[in-house]
This record gives sequence, structure tokens and C-alpha cells, in this order.
Amino acid sequence: MSAPKLDAVDRRILAELQADGRITNVELSRRAQITAPPCLRRMRALEKAGYIRGYHANLDAKAMGYEVTGFVFVGLSGQKDADLKAFEESMRGRPEVRECHMLSGEVDFLLKCVAPDLSAFQALIAGLTAEKNVASVKSSLVIHASKVEPGVPVEV
Repeated sequence: MSAPKLDAVDRRILAELQADGRITNVELSRRAQITAPPCLRRMRALEKAGYIRGYHANLDAKAMGYEVTGFVFVGLSGQKDADLKAFEESMRGRPEVRECHMLSGEVDFLLKCVAPDLSAFQALIAGLTAEKNVASVKSSLVIHASKVEPGVPVEV
């Protein structure tokens, strides 16, 4: 099933939902400049078509006890499809690994990780180094984030 073409109203709905997933349908319809019933139908159609993958709360890592955020660059010793999938599956089982991206180029994977402190981050790195098929692990700690913009740009 191909996704429907987005019109200006769909784009307004998506932009508003991306900015605030808890917006009421009444407020969303006001901002999208349509009445509430068709707004809800459009939102459901956008969900069904896969434009909206879900809704979540954006938690504060430090308030939750995660003082350290780091990016980890992982190189594997082999890049067979089974090796890549096994590494990805292993990362899905590690809650401190918040994002896992397969890359082209110098390294195979980029991980965004959180830890309560530097000792826990060091233990995470040691655990990653011990993973099957891992040849290299390099990390960089985040000093501060000057921009965190989830989602994608939506032209309205």
C-alpha cells in the first residue's frame, strides 16, 4: 500500500503533532484550520499510512539519573549480514543504548548511549568491546547539547 500524497492540511497536522504529541484534537483542528471530525480522520489515516510511528514523552535524562551521554563508534571484524544483524540484535537488548545506526565508511555502527556516571559508561564500553565480532570501540562524551530536534523538518 503506497502512502497518500500529503497536502497542506496533512503537513500542518504532522508539524503540530511532532511539536506536541499531546495536543487535543480540538486544538489540532483549529491549528490545521479544519473542523475536528475530519482532523481526527486525517490523523488516523496518517497513522495508518505510516507517517506517524508513535507518540512518546520526552524525558529529561539527568532528572532520570543519567548524567552521562556519549556516542560510541563500533567497528566489526566481519560485515557479513548475519554479523551485522547479530550486533543490532544485541544492542536492542541493552537499554543504555538509546540509538543504534549502521553506517557506511570508517566505522560500522554509531551508538548513542546514556549512563548514570562515568564508571557505568566505562563498564558499558568494556561490555561493547567484549561483544562477539567487535574489532574496535571508540567513544566521545557529550559536554552539552546545543540543539536536539526530534523528527524531521515539515514544510507547511
